[in-house]
Amino acid sequence: RTRAVVSCTGTWRRPFWPTVPGMRSFAGRQLHTHDYPGPDPFVGQRVVVVGGGISGAGHVVELAEVADTRWVTRRPPDWRDADFTEEHGRAVIERVQARVREGLRPRSVVAETGLADRGRFGEARRAGVLVHHPMFARLEADGPVWEDGNRWPADAVIWATGFRPQVDHLAPLRLRTPHGGIRVEGSLALDDRRVHLVGYGPSASTVGANRYGRDAAIELTRWLDA
Repeated sequence: RTRAVVSCTGTWRRPFWPTVPGMRSFAGRQLHTHDYPGPDPFVGQRVVVVGGGISGAGHVVELAEVADTRWVTRRPPDWRDADFTEEHGRAVIERVQARVREGLRPRSVVAETGLADRGRFGEARRAGVLVHHPMFARLEADGPVWEDGNRWPADAVIWATGFRPQVDHLAPLRLRTPHGGIRVEGSLALDDRRVHLVGYGPSASTVGANRYGRDAAIELTRWLDA
């Protein structure tokens, strides 16, 4: 029995795998960013990286030094040349906060921040390393096949397709809205003030978790002492 719960389960243990026709028929290796071991096991191979976020772009840049890579994204990458300033960071947090306050599902990080067209990503893009291709239609034993019939034989597919909040343990509290999210203000679950979620929505990052974890502790101390 308890008067309050702080759920800090985050997203890392719930990698998202999309459903693509033929996934089970692919004879090569398939893994998610969650289990990515670094470039060494892929030396000399042909590797498809699926995902237009920071992890996907990072895998391509790293693997391009030791392997033949193809970067596949569901939509064109959102390249942004603006500096990722403190002001920009606050604006991102405000957008995420507004979304979860309404009970909408949190979006991916890159959907809010875009990709920085500078630094290692900018250099790789100008060098022709970060060239995206549209999502393929299916996987066959030897690799992906696109709608137009083009194919690219591959040894491995890395799914850099993000993560989902791990909140199934809260299901008995019926916090999910019809939109599939949980209404949260900061870390506080608006539909059950006994519950704080650190690692959900605006706190789903190291910086965010530190900030909102501190705020949750302060808020709970006040509430429990009331």
